[in-house]
Amino acid sequence: MPYLTSSGRRRPAAGVPGRLGVGVPGYAHPMVAPVEWTELTRPGAPVHWAVLNVARGPGERSDPYCAAAAAGLREAGVRVLGHLDLRHGTRDFGPLVHDAHRFLDWYGVDGFYLDRCPGDRAALPEVCRVAAALRALGEDAHIVLGHGTHPFPGYAEAGDQLVTFSGSWADYRWSQVAEWTAEHSPERFCHLVHGVPRTHLEEAVRIARWQGAGTVWFTDRTRRGRRGEAVDPWEAMPGYWDEIVSRLGPGVSE
Repeated sequence: MPYLTSSGRRRPAAGVPGRLGVGVPGYAHPMVAPVEWTELTRPGAPVHWAVLNVARGPGERSDPYCAAAAAGLREAGVRVLGHLDLRHGTRDFGPLVHDAHRFLDWYGVDGFYLDRCPGDRAALPEVCRVAAALRALGEDAHIVLGHGTHPFPGYAEAGDQLVTFSGSWADYRWSQVAEWTAEHSPERFCHLVHGVPRTHLEEAVRIARWQGAGTVWFTDRTRRGRRGEAVDPWEAMPGYWDEIVSRLGPGVSE
């Protein structure tokens, strides 16, 4: 059955400060999806952070629409994370730091989402180097490592949060959590799941809590459009956003 560790033991219940909330992996451009960005500032919306991805990074110049969206989120108390693509460890250090400077100068981001972050032991020193450089740029920079799967345990020392699952509902509902994650609090882990039917939203929330994730993103969108074309499941709001807010917002019992 699901909700087990890889060794078959039950995952300990989350008993740490902080509530289960959402992390937004990246909407479409604010000019294209203004409603989606505005909804994240709704009072009571349980948003931990949202990723700003202007043009596969910060873009070549400051974008007024993105600057306004970032300012609105920060005013509402939502962390804004700049999107940096590590390309599975093939991205050079210099351009990464340069893009980070642009995110800070143009959008005042609160941290960074390191997409396609490698998870093997050999790449750990370089990822630690990148994370340390990013933290040196801004005070209290929040670093999310976007592995998408369980990495080598040492990565828990490099990032504030690790994305240990990113994939489909069909895979998530039978997924297992790595044993070493039990040594850390749920606020250290994030799960991103697409294709979650509305009728299974409660089950998805239960799995996340059982597996010790403190931040989630569930959406009914899939990687295929109506005509079968490939689409980004994260680029728009899930059809049941109101239900997510009601299930995870303030006043909801854990």
